[in-house]
Amino acid sequence: MNLHSPQPHRDLTAERLPHPLVIAGPCSAETEAQVVETAKALAATGRVHLLRAGIWKPRTRPQTFEGVGDDGLNWLVKARTESGLPICTEVANTRHVEACLEAGLDAVWIGARTTVSPFAVQEIAEALKGTNIPVLVKNPMHADLKLWIGAIERVQALVDGPVWALHRGFTGYQHKEFRNAPMWEVPIALRAEKPEVPVLCDPSHIGGRRDLLEPVAQKAMDLGMAGLMLEVHPTPSEAWSDAEQQITPERFVEMLDHLTIRAELPEGDLVDGLAALRMQMDSVDEQLVELLAARMDLARSIGQFKKEHGITILQLERWKQVFASRSRWGKDLRLGETFMMNLLEHVHNESIRVQTEVMNEKKSAE
Repeated sequence: MNLHSPQPHRDLTAERLPHPLVIAGPCSAETEAQVVETAKALAATGRVHLLRAGIWKPRTRPQTFEGVGDDGLNWLVKARTESGLPICTEVANTRHVEACLEAGLDAVWIGARTTVSPFAVQEIAEALKGTNIPVLVKNPMHADLKLWIGAIERVQALVDGPVWALHRGFTGYQHKEFRNAPMWEVPIALRAEKPEVPVLCDPSHIGGRRDLLEPVAQKAMDLGMAGLMLEVHPTPSEAWSDAEQQITPERFVEMLDHLTIRAELPEGDLVDGLAALRMQMDSVDEQLVELLAARMDLARSIGQFKKEHGITILQLERWKQVFASRSRWGKDLRLGETFMMNLLEHVHNESIRVQTEVMNEKKSAE
């Protein structure tokens, strides 16, 4: 890897993108010097395909830094001139889009706070109508897959360029390990439903802390995501916004070097090996479904017994015993605690549904 001379950048509207596609830059454009310095440092790594910087910052409270506004567009353009990196920023309304198009930005993204509003997304899509620049659509703040897909489809219907999805995690009401819960099952479901849309990951907003960026980025690569968006700042501790989740250009390179990038599909003889393992998994899954069906047959019998003897469906103490014992079994067999909790809850709910059906069955006419 050459850390001193930027590599030529491919056309970001091409059908096949570089893997992984890497977007990097400061959370916010603060000064012209800061933007240009970051761009040059990132270009010198030869690892970045698109420079990012927010110039309009949607904030919960108006007293906080809300971006430098239109002046930042000129800084981004200068950074592109001096670094050779394509440039992008977040847009939240029609005026933002018009300003970006007039300045000649190479891509834009729609943020999580905007994606929650179909009306706002529709207006942005109409402002972008007929353009061919890439548009990234972040997931909405809460885990609503249909809302995310709807936002993507609104943009797809009007733009001529590529539309990418950007997974930045989901806001919760309780403080947990991550700033925004990854809930990886949601972007996986998006890929399954819209396989034509590349899904990138934003570890900075998921992690919220520098020490979490690399494991989140590796998880994204392990899941076959198309790329990463990372917040990079010359002096992260002095950043005007989100200082805790930004890293230096040097740390950025170290992190990329540590990542294992995996192929989505095997080649050659590996295909047969993977197919054989998948056949075994299919067989196990078939047995699993049959066992679940047998369990529900027993639930029906239990429901009939309760019906005949006037016993309530829900037996709380019995459920506590089942939950405790099965959770222990799962732990002994190295199954994840959250997985077991979710599995048992679904099994219990289905058992109640089955028994409720039995309870409500009317006697056939004699």
